[in-house]
Amino acid sequence: MSGRVAITEGDIAAQEVDAVVNAANASLILGSGVAGAIQRAGGPSIQAECDAKGSIEVGSAAITGAGDLSARFVIHAASMPLGGSSTEESIRASLEASLKLAVGHGVRTLAVPAIGAGVGGVPEKRCAEILLEVARVVQEGPEALDEVRFVLFGEPTYRVFEMVNDSAKVAAQMARLKQTR
Repeated sequence: MSGRVAITEGDIAAQEVDAVVNAANASLILGSGVAGAIQRAGGPSIQAECDAKGSIEVGSAAITGAGDLSARFVIHAASMPLGGSSTEESIRASLEASLKLAVGHGVRTLAVPAIGAGVGGVPEKRCAEILLEVARVVQEGPEALDEVRFVLFGEPTYRVFEMVNDSAKVAAQMARLKQTR
């Protein structure tokens, strides 16, 4: 089975998917950026569930209900400590943990933000490279979801992800061409 990886510009909190991923801190305190958008649209029950769970490890993920969102779940990808920064390793690990939670909870469609960019401090291009690589590996494997949709706020971030994705497609096509010679 092979699942789809999609890239779109928009509001992650408005996506009609089984689950949305929150670019979270390890304290699971919803603040600004993606977390703030999810909290505003989803209501206070999401933070209440986060409070009940308590802190998690950087590089891990936790799942809660989605409150008033159209999604069933919010998966909180903890790529940084509260008040800290993300690293390439924590971005990779938190998305991998999020995808495992998604599979374990029967999620078929998942909306993912630019985890680690923005407040996290990782350059958008590097963030896109890591996140798209992790998603492609999972989507080509036996536990693929129907769709992993990167939902990016603003055209500049969308364009960076689009460029990185197109570059990977070209590289894969060139590798296939070399094999046929």
